[in-house]
Amino acid sequence: MAGKSKPVVGVIGNAQVINDRHNVQLVGQRNLRAIAEVAGALPLMFAGAPDITDIDALLGAVDGILLTGARANVHPTRFGLPPDPRHEPYDQDRDAMALALIEACVARAIPIFGICRGLQEMNVAFGGTLHPEIREIPGRMNHRMPRLANGDIHPDPEVVFADRHDVDLAKDGVFARLLGCERIRVNSLHGQGIEQPGQRVTVEGIAEDGTIEAISIAEAPGFALGVQWHAEYDPQINPINRTLFQAFGKALQESARR
Repeated sequence: MAGKSKPVVGVIGNAQVINDRHNVQLVGQRNLRAIAEVAGALPLMFAGAPDITDIDALLGAVDGILLTGARANVHPTRFGLPPDPRHEPYDQDRDAMALALIEACVARAIPIFGICRGLQEMNVAFGGTLHPEIREIPGRMNHRMPRLANGDIHPDPEVVFADRHDVDLAKDGVFARLLGCERIRVNSLHGQGIEQPGQRVTVEGIAEDGTIEAISIAEAPGFALGVQWHAEYDPQINPINRTLFQAFGKALQESARR
């Protein structure tokens, strides 16, 4: 857009209830800082609620979209399974908003970057399925965040977000070319994950236990990548995550010029 000093990135919000009474939309600050400090763009949070967020107006105001991770799982009816209380919470407003946004962004060549739940949403948007608890599949590791012996989440963020497993990148794929290698090591903080890739979903990276960790959208006219790990945690110092956010930033600049 003419006159802007920086590209603008729309960052999707997540529905939360605070103090059992206040309905709010939240975005983790690390997502905002990754965009501002590494991608070189202005983060602009928008509500993950289709009844108050007009997609055409939103995409007219931003140069790209970041789909963040979230506590809520994608609702299983979106990929043909019944809901299960064990896999709550759900955020069906975000589901509706994100899935429609993904299709619109890809069709219009608007850069879109999906992280954790965002990768899962990208897969579902193109007809793919998810497994609600990857660790229950035989041979898979526990991809959820580390916990103490009593079940509480580990109090040290450096332990929670530490690199935990390797990811093998597809030879000559988008990620391998971008990162200049075919194996990386990443953090892991998710229960749900991709089961069957969608029709246009290209698998770009697979964990050592077979879990899909990186995707691109085939024949997308613009930047359309997703990662299962939390790349927003440390791109200021992590060379893998820094490269991803810098590539996103470059795509945002090109989008802004258009």
